[in-house]
Amino acid sequence: MRNPLLTLLAALWLAGPATHAAEANRRPPNVILILVDDLGWTDLSCFGSSYYQTPNIDRLASRGMKFTQAYSACTVCSPTRAAIQTGKYPARLHLTDWIAGHNRPFAKLKIPDWTQYLRTEETTVAEVLKAVGYTTASIGKWHLGNTNYFPEKHGYDLNLAGYDRGQPPSYFSPYNIPTLTNGPAGEFLTDRESTEAIRFIRANQARPFFLYLPHYAVHTPLMAKAPVIARYKARFEPGMGHSNATYAGLIESVDDSVGRLAQTLQELKLSEQTLILFTSDNGGLRPVTVNTPLRAGKGSAYEGGVRVPFIAVWPGVIKPGTTNTTPIMSIDYLPTLAELAGARVPPGIDGVSLAGLLKGTPLAPRSLFWHYPHYHPGGATPYSAVRRADYRLVEFHETGATELYDLAHDVGESHNLVQEEPAKAAELLAELRAWRQSVQAQMPTPNPNHDPAKDEPPRQRKAGRPPTAE
Repeated sequence: MRNPLLTLLAALWLAGPATHAAEANRRPPNVILILVDDLGWTDLSCFGSSYYQTPNIDRLASRGMKFTQAYSACTVCSPTRAAIQTGKYPARLHLTDWIAGHNRPFAKLKIPDWTQYLRTEETTVAEVLKAVGYTTASIGKWHLGNTNYFPEKHGYDLNLAGYDRGQPPSYFSPYNIPTLTNGPAGEFLTDRESTEAIRFIRANQARPFFLYLPHYAVHTPLMAKAPVIARYKARFEPGMGHSNATYAGLIESVDDSVGRLAQTLQELKLSEQTLILFTSDNGGLRPVTVNTPLRAGKGSAYEGGVRVPFIAVWPGVIKPGTTNTTPIMSIDYLPTLAELAGARVPPGIDGVSLAGLLKGTPLAPRSLFWHYPHYHPGGATPYSAVRRADYRLVEFHETGATELYDLAHDVGESHNLVQEEPAKAAELLAELRAWRQSVQAQMPTPNPNHDPAKDEPPRQRKAGRPPTAE
């Protein structure tokens, strides 16, 4: 039976935003932030996949708000994770590639001397929420520096499975992750992360908690349970777009996790007291998955590398079954959670609070920016980009070339409008360059060792083959 107090609070919310705001300040929500690694924009049933099956995540979306134009702060993982923690652009943090990055010693440009850890001087979302009484946990991938920069150095009371590497040695126990004890032989990592998350929720149900759950899935090495792989192989039909059965099994493991968490919250009567955010750190990895209709994927300069699924659920506050087309970004999570928790927003952040947007108030128009002064085997050469309204402009630093796209009519970025709309291109380029200067973005420089004969770009990895570094 529904808790009478929660029913009253819901009625007060419907009666007036001011009343609800006052109540929210008195009783801040629990927060669960689920971050999936390398999950593409169309990798969920509720975002268009006819092959991957995600009934629990679909149910989550039906209970809240689905954002169709959400963005990661970078085309690779570590910078986005730093942006989530701090509310700042990776360019401002000088943390602009996955740690430790790719080496192209003979490329045309030399990458800057960037920061390969999250500075402890930065104020994290965990520290913001701890200041107003939250208990905090990070369970899963961290990838923001060595032991001096682990989650417990950034305001997390509990760190399980987070360390300096960006991928698990194995999804099956023994995991050989130094911050996670091995489970029984054959235990699956996503299941274990979920079990630890549920244990944390049960132990802290009487006080506000912040659970950061950055799953290692669906990152390579591709591994899944044999019966699940067999089921997806059997269900494939031509024309589905997606086809990788092992990757589908990894996605299903995340879906199972979401189902277990939702069930636990319901059992503990915490559903209406808990805000759940679900998203990805960058676009899907090609050729493991397909990001169509978006162009390219992880490690590229295009939408396929940075547009990600995003779902927000808070029963009684966020209207269920809604879809929002407002462009948002990873930098927005910290100020959003700070406002909803009644906490102080740190100075100097780049994100804006989405609290009003979640409750139905439009967000003021703004521009979003990306800066990646690196090379990546996913296709990126050093670039910067800006999106304002429906226009997205990309500047490539090797050549100085620019590309302009109208995403409202060309979401696949197939028609460059630079020649047709030179004034708009010049306007956005000037804004992009002014932004880079304002955040003191590090720029690549001419490489004195440039040698085209020796500079061989890393080949795209074959699907299912474990990467050598990331």
